[in-house]
Amino acid sequence: MQPLADHHHLVNRRHFFGRSSVGIGTAALATLLDHESSAERLVNHFAPKAKRVIYLFQNGAPTQVDLYDHKPGLQRYRGKDLPKEIQGGQRLTTMTQGKSQKVLSTAWPFRPYGDCGTQISSLLPHIGSIADEICLVRSAYTEAINHAPAITLFLTGAEQPGRPSFGAWLSYGLGRETDELPTFCVMTSRDREASCGQFFYEWYWGSGFLPTYHQGVKFRGAGDPVLYLSNPGGIDQRLRRGLLDDLARLNRIRSREVGDPEIQTRIAQYEMAYKMQTSVPDLTNLSSEPRHILEMYGPDVARRGSFAHNCLLARRLAERGVRFVQLMHAGWDQHGNLPTQLATQCRDTDQPSAALVKDLKQRGLLDETLVIWGGEFGRTVFCQGDMDNKTKHGRDHHPRNFCLWMAGGGIRGGTTYGESDDFSYNVARDPFHVHDLQATVLHCLGIDHERLTYKFQGRQFRLTDVHGRVVREILT
Repeated sequence: MQPLADHHHLVNRRHFFGRSSVGIGTAALATLLDHESSAERLVNHFAPKAKRVIYLFQNGAPTQVDLYDHKPGLQRYRGKDLPKEIQGGQRLTTMTQGKSQKVLSTAWPFRPYGDCGTQISSLLPHIGSIADEICLVRSAYTEAINHAPAITLFLTGAEQPGRPSFGAWLSYGLGRETDELPTFCVMTSRDREASCGQFFYEWYWGSGFLPTYHQGVKFRGAGDPVLYLSNPGGIDQRLRRGLLDDLARLNRIRSREVGDPEIQTRIAQYEMAYKMQTSVPDLTNLSSEPRHILEMYGPDVARRGSFAHNCLLARRLAERGVRFVQLMHAGWDQHGNLPTQLATQCRDTDQPSAALVKDLKQRGLLDETLVIWGGEFGRTVFCQGDMDNKTKHGRDHHPRNFCLWMAGGGIRGGTTYGESDDFSYNVARDPFHVHDLQATVLHCLGIDHERLTYKFQGRQFRLTDVHGRVVREILT
């Protein structure tokens, strides 16, 4: 006789639902896998302006003081203590807590760009050239003060890992546009000098408690573009097809027995991998790109794994129907190398970012593609280190006020939104929270952020948690 403990181990909750005569497991499985009905149910909240998103995430926190938030009056405060009423006892990192807070004005001039006249740093002339296409937000803020929690908040809606990422929510909510490529693709790159120690954690593109079918597929900068895409030695395409067919039949038998949705996820992933053996080599082969397009993205475009190369692949993914493309570029964490590294980082990212927007526009894709550029927080107006040292000083983390920009896909170009105080330290007008960004992006995609939910552990979760508002002032 089988011990009772073993019986309890075998007949778990999932096994019970799968075996149940009323077919609870099967019904739930059908709901999860019916992408067409899911997309119809969620997309029709209202008419979308955008079909897809390209998120140019700048890991490490770009300095708004030096790039986007023009404060010419800071020059007269240079080297003086930041007024206590401005700092207001706000939380600081342990790197600058209790230390002097000498105001550091920017060393780089700003200039007006475009017909709109938006002031942008001379370090970003290419982004300046698309000023009439972008909405520059100058009043973003967050609660997180360290990198990983802050990035996690932007990309999953919570500071703690475990929630579905932005792209996973869109995969769940919108379904697929193409059967040849994943719904959600991710690429990472680092600064040219490889001086940044930021990590790319996989939960930044994970599916959390959503079915793993919705997680991002990471494209690599070396070797096979996607892991395990090539056939093993001695296996040709015909044999591979036969193995997948046999494996699918076994998985379907098991699925009928236990009703585990993850089994169907595995079947779908195997099939997608098989299709990607054809679609990915074509995607990553840039030989068909005209010379003038390659030149538009800059000299680094031919180097696999560079930000420029990834920007061009992002455009190619967008025109092939991928819903969410997430580019993550590290190198902006400039605590002690601001005078030297900031210019390098801008050279790496400025031209490709602008080229992507221009390329999408000339192909008629910008109106239906929402491009986002920004990091996890900003940087302090006061100096970290000795500002008299011409090469070794920087700025600390600053969550209370920073900048980001958006273009295309329902966003009103040639505009600015929000305003900081005279020290670029606090939001002075029109605060723009992380959850407001998420709610606004979902709105552009035709989704009511309060209705895109998934029940987990007895609670209906959403990307914006219990917060967020659609910032209609920046919409067309």
